[in-house]
Amino acid sequence: VQLQASGGGLVQAGGSLRLSCAASGFTLDDLAIGWFRQAPGKEREGVSCISESPGSTWYADSVKGRFTISSDNAKSTAYLQMNNLKPEDTAVYYCAADPLSCAVVAGDDYEYDYWGQGTLVTVSS
Repeated sequence: VQLQASGGGLVQAGGSLRLSCAASGFTLDDLAIGWFRQAPGKEREGVSCISESPGSTWYADSVKGRFTISSDNAKSTAYLQMNNLKPEDTAVYYCAADPLSCAVVAGDDYEYDYWGQGTLVTVSS
């Protein structure tokens, strides 16, 4: 089971980025995929989660209305579309997976069994 996050970069405030999380070794149908972030000097926090069986999504209050999570089972890839980015969104973003649904694991990082490497998102003011 492997997860590969990509898509980070430098963007100005108000801009957009789309992160990708490519999964191998399992199908997204059976898992919740979560996105987390960790800013310098801060604890890791949950950003969003998606699961297919049963269908469920979850967003942190800080990103509701700006970020959208989605998944493409055929490509075994989950996405995090980030719009109207703010400097406080600057962080290393990680994707993670767990057999339980988002209704259970949501943004609790200790619930997730599998983790990918991070991708850095920097939002300039």
